[in-house]
Order: sequence, then C-alpha cells, then structure tokens
Amino acid sequence: MTTVIAESLAGARIAITGSTGFVGTALVERLLRNVPDCELVLLVRPGRRSSAAQRARKEIFRNDAFDRLREQLGDDFDAEMDRRVTAVAGDVSTDGLGLVGDDRDTFTSCDVIIHSAAAVSFDSPLDMAVEINLLGPTRIAALCNEVGVTPHLVAVSTCYVAGNRRGNAPEELVSEGPFDMGLNWRTEVAAARRLKGDSEALSREPHQLRQFRKEARAELGAAGAPALAAKTEQLRERWVKDRLVEAGRARAASLGWPDAYAYTKALGEQALTETKGDVPVSIVRPSIIESAWAEPKPGWIRGFRMAEPVIISYARGLLKEFPGVPEGTVDVIPVDMVVAAIIAVAAAGPERAPRITQVASGGINPLKYRLLVDNVSGWFTRNPIYDSEGQPIVVPEWTFPGRGRVQAQLTRAKNVLNRTDKVLQALPLRGKQAEFTATLETKRMEVERALEYVELYGLYTECEAIYQVDHLIELWDSLDAHDQQTFLFDPRAVDWPTYVTTIHLPSVVEHARVKTTPGKSGGTDRMTRMRKQVLDPKRHVAAFDLENTLIASNVVESYSWLATRRLDTPERIRYAVRALVEAPGLLKLDRSDRTDFLRHFYRRYEDAPVEQIAEDAQELFTQLVITKSFPAGMRRVREHKALGHRTVLITGALDFAVSGLAPLFDEIVAAEMSVRPDGTYSGEMVSVPPTGEARAQILSDYCDAEGLRLDECVAYADSSSDLPLFEAVGFPVAVNPETRLAAIARKRGWLVEHWTKAEGGPRPLLPIGPMMVERERRRVFR
Repeated sequence: MTTVIAESLAGARIAITGSTGFVGTALVERLLRNVPDCELVLLVRPGRRSSAAQRARKEIFRNDAFDRLREQLGDDFDAEMDRRVTAVAGDVSTDGLGLVGDDRDTFTSCDVIIHSAAAVSFDSPLDMAVEINLLGPTRIAALCNEVGVTPHLVAVSTCYVAGNRRGNAPEELVSEGPFDMGLNWRTEVAAARRLKGDSEALSREPHQLRQFRKEARAELGAAGAPALAAKTEQLRERWVKDRLVEAGRARAASLGWPDAYAYTKALGEQALTETKGDVPVSIVRPSIIESAWAEPKPGWIRGFRMAEPVIISYARGLLKEFPGVPEGTVDVIPVDMVVAAIIAVAAAGPERAPRITQVASGGINPLKYRLLVDNVSGWFTRNPIYDSEGQPIVVPEWTFPGRGRVQAQLTRAKNVLNRTDKVLQALPLRGKQAEFTATLETKRMEVERALEYVELYGLYTECEAIYQVDHLIELWDSLDAHDQQTFLFDPRAVDWPTYVTTIHLPSVVEHARVKTTPGKSGGTDRMTRMRKQVLDPKRHVAAFDLENTLIASNVVESYSWLATRRLDTPERIRYAVRALVEAPGLLKLDRSDRTDFLRHFYRRYEDAPVEQIAEDAQELFTQLVITKSFPAGMRRVREHKALGHRTVLITGALDFAVSGLAPLFDEIVAAEMSVRPDGTYSGEMVSVPPTGEARAQILSDYCDAEGLRLDECVAYADSSSDLPLFEAVGFPVAVNPETRLAAIARKRGWLVEHWTKAEGGPRPLLPIGPMMVERERRRVFR
C-alpha cells in the first residue's frame, strides 16, 4: 500500500546535499525504499582520486544502512541505484556550488532540494563553519534564483540556534524573537574571512616558522629534510586551524551560543531568509541526532556522534565524571525520526509545510540527564568492557560536577604527563623501554581527548532550553495511520530506558570495537596477523637497517673495536674514558642529523691503512657483528629469501664492516670512504651516506630498476630518522624502536618487533684485542 507521503513525492526529482554524512545516508536509503517512484540527485564533492559517482557508490551505497534494500532488490540493486540516483560533482562551500554544464542543469531541474550538508563538528574552524553552515544555504538559493527556478528548499539546521537560553525555545527565527541581537551576518562573514587571512599571514612569520620547525624536530628527530619539512607545514596548518577553532568558540560564546556550529547555523537561517528570493524555504531543526530507533534497523549509526565518545571514555574508565545538571534534559532524537520528519516536510510542499519544524524530544518526552547516566552506568556494570589483560573495567560512580572542576582536573593531569613525556624523550631509551613512552603518549592523548569532550560537549549537557515541537506534532497529526507507521517521527514513541539499554548502547559498543569478553587482549594475535602480511609471498622486497635492527651495535662500537685492537690495557682504559666523555656530544649530533654525525665520525678513519682495515674487518665481523646479532632478525632475513623476496641491506655502516653479510642479501648499500693513492682512507665519503630520506630514495630507485613495487615492500628499522623509508613502503616494521619511533609506530598501528641477542655470548666491558681473544675463547669454551 502506497502512503500519502510517497504519493506526494511520486515522480519527484529530489536533490540532496550532504548525502555522504550521517543524516544524508539515512535520508537517501529511506527515500529509495519508502518513496519508490522518486529520483535522487546527490551533490557530492569529488575526492582527490575519485569522482562524485565513485564516492557515492563507496561511501553511501556500501554502507550497512542499505542492507535491507539490498536484500529486497537482490541482484537488481546496482542497476536500480544507477536508474534512480545521479551523482553530480559540487561543493556547497563554493559559489555556484561548483556546478558546471550538465551537472548544473541536473541539480537545478529538481523539484525539491534537501540541504543536509554541514560542518557538523563542534570544533570546526570558524572559516569552514561560515563557508558551509552560514553561506551554504544561501548559495543554493542564489543558484536557483540565477537560473530562474523555484524548487522547495528544505534546509536542515539545528535546535541549538536558540543558544544557551533557559526555558522554552519556540519554532521561530532567532532574528525575529525576543533574543535577537541585531547581528549582521555579512559583517560576520567578512570578519571570519579576514581572520583566516590574518592567521595564515601570522603563521608564516619567521619566528613562528622557526617554532614549527623546532616542534617538528622534537617529534621526528633526525628524520631528514623532506619529512621535517612536511611535518613543519602540517604543524603550521594545524596552528592556523587551532586559531580558527578557538576564534569560533570565543565568538560563539561571546554571543551566547555553545559553539561555532550553532552560531553559524543561526546566522545561516537569517541569511537564507533574507536572500532566498522566490525560492520557498522550510527549515527543519533537529536536536542531538543519535542512533536509529527502528529504521533502517535499530541502532544504526554512521560514525560517532556527540554522546558516543563520552560514553566509551566512561566505560573504559578514562572519564570518571562529566559536567551536567542531573535534573536537566539531554535532548536526543533518533536519526530515523529526523529523516522521516524531513521527508514529511518535503512531501507537504511549500504551501502546507511549516516554515520551521523542530525535531526534538525535550519538550514532549524528555530524557533526563540522571536517567541517562543511571542507565549507562547500570548497563556497563552488567556488560563491562575488558582491559587488555582481560579484566572487567569497573565504571566509576558518576557525579555531576561543574565544567570548571573537571577541566581543572584534566588540565593538571595533562601537564604532568607532558612534563614526564619531555623527560623520557631526552633519554636514550629503546625497545621495550621505549614502549613505556609510547604508552605514556597514549595516556596523554586520552586525557587530551577527555578534556576536549568536556570543553566541546559540556555546554550541551548543561543546556536547559526546552525545544518546542508544536509544528512537528501538527504535521504528525495530519498524517493517516499508514503514513504514521511508515514515517514515524513522533518523539513520544521512544521509551528512553529501552532505547538506551537495548538499542543505543549495544550499537555504540559494537562500533567502538572495544573488548567485550574476558581473557587477554588479542594484541598478540594482531601482531601475528601483521607478521603474516609481512611474510606473504606477494611481497616484493624486504629492506633492512643494520644497527639496532639486526645487531646490537653501532658505528662507534665498530670504530672502537678497530681503534683499540692493538692497544694495551691502560691505553684501552684511557680510550674508553675519552669515549665516555665524548658520548653526550656524539649522541646530540646523531639525534640532530644522522648524515652529519656519520660524516663527522668517519673523519676518524683518516690515514687508516686500507689493507690493515680489511684484515681486521674479518675479525670485526666474527667477533662483533655476528656476536651481537639478533638471531630472530637473521632468521627473518632468511625467511624473506625463502619466500622469494629480494633482500636489501641499507645501512650507514661502512662497507668493509658489513661485507660478511653478503650471502644474506641480494643487495647491500653501505657507506663508503674514498681511498688515497697511498692506500689509506681519506675519512671522507664517496657519496651521501645512506640515511634518512636517502634510504627511501635508494629503495625507490632499486624498485624502479628491478620492476618492483614500493607498496609491496617491507622495511625494518629502529629510528625515527627512518621515517621517510617507513612512509615509502607498504609494510613498515619498527624493530627495537627508540622513543620517538615507538610512539609513532603505536599511533600508526605498525608492526613492532623486539629482537635480542643470543644469550651466553661474550660481553666484554672493553674492546677485545688480539692478546685477549685467545683468553676469552678459552673462558667461553672451557
């Protein structure tokens, strides 16, 4: 049986903006399923490597919202989507929506335009929120007026345009109510754009660029010029964004709105009303949109909304309290009710549809904050999340403090973690010791996230506005029973304890991918899966660093072994003392620039006889390199060879020190010193030492020459200076990572290996000379 709503929209061509978002995806699915005779035109911003149509197929139709429709249509699903849906390339943040040619004609030929595109993040930069939320609707109206068409424009806004008021918030324009401040939206747009330009200019001031460079080096260490340049630019862009985010918050707060989202939406309504011309406009204002009550299935959600991060942080024990008024109302509305209301407004047409319709629960079926907290706490007490050790996390007893107290507590915790992290970053930690710093970094990020949640969402939980829904209920009462059954948008239908405990929370936990069963975490299994990927026969090349990756040694130790080989014990002791004195300076130079360090250090080989070094290098290999090698690392090289992978050693060690490893590798790229005519080393490099970004280029050149793919390469290394190499390949493996790399590897989800030397090997305090070798051999084998 066809509903009246479906009949009203039968044969209609409906344009939708924001179709890749939460509301937009649900809206597309509902129209296709419940209004079978309509056609949809989706305005989609093309991606860097994908067209509008490709994005629509991937980001909309592959979503699980379409499972029900896909099951109904079976093998005809794709054909039906192609027949009824057209994706056009455009962008609401651009004048004219960025539409050209046939796409422009297709969009402007629609009977209804549902504008759901928005910068929905509560911490959007001010300029972005202005361009999308404030100016987006006016651009649609301007385009329609320019072409001379008058489709029914249904603009999705938010109840929070009412601001931080107490008491009733009716369905009227803010600019027409008693709280109108006389703001000029054009002035606000000009100010936001000017601030963006000023921030960009300030970010390019020499002192700022030096600071960004300093921060980049502190995070990445000696990662090489390209990586540091990219990080510096990333920090500059982040600085500009943070300034604009803070400007948006400050401007919104100064005018009584909770954030830039509500502020720009309010001005967007004002701007659209003033500039709509002949285009008929209906505004739909949802409150806080959360998971579905029933359609397309109970609990359906796309991405985390406002409440989910807070709920999961509480369940994991990260957020022990959150500001809010216990008797206050948390105005939540399920996404399927919002979608149904939007469709009903569109079907009513500009003649019958209310000018403004609020879709909210607080004025007619309120969810009290204490009821929400009690249900969340009780549910996680019965269904706890488990930590990595398989122990249930006991949720704390929720209190209702003010925002100031919670912010102060989290800020103190953040400052302590920042100071601790700074101390640990200065220490030469490695491997499992460095893993502790990565754990600390994770904790610091969790505290920062919790602080961000309090700052962003605290005002919403403290809000005491009651959004009136008179127009919504009038529209609901005008529907017949069949329409009401098909397009449910009456907030009174929601039983909040049932919704929270049997629909919303199970969905949130499922999407959060947290541990819900006892027993140790599957982290080991994850590492096992990643090792299988690394050792897949499809891989092409396995590239290895040497020092602290395959052996527990370095160029300083190799030089010391050679330099003291023919010294007696007193001279050895004096050398060791000098080396200890020099160590801090060498470590500092190494952390600053690995290439400069190697050039500086290899100067010590000046005048060394080539023949003598070659003779000594053989014993260096057996007594130092092999003795200090990691058996697991050597096995990994052999595993790669057995699988048919090319094995490449790229090391800053000198070529004579690693020549004994030739049987393991198809290619060895090492540092090389020039030789003088008299048969001595000059102490100068023949070419740039293979470190930092040079390693990435070496591997890239090797793959090009051999017809191999970088994205099928594996790279093993231990330092953040190898970041360019890691980022070049498809499968990075951090081995015994130093502090910075340990944090980066954890953040990016890379495979981490901890390889150690074989037990029982000789561990002399000083380098072993010829006279001591035999003595050491007798000690070991007696």
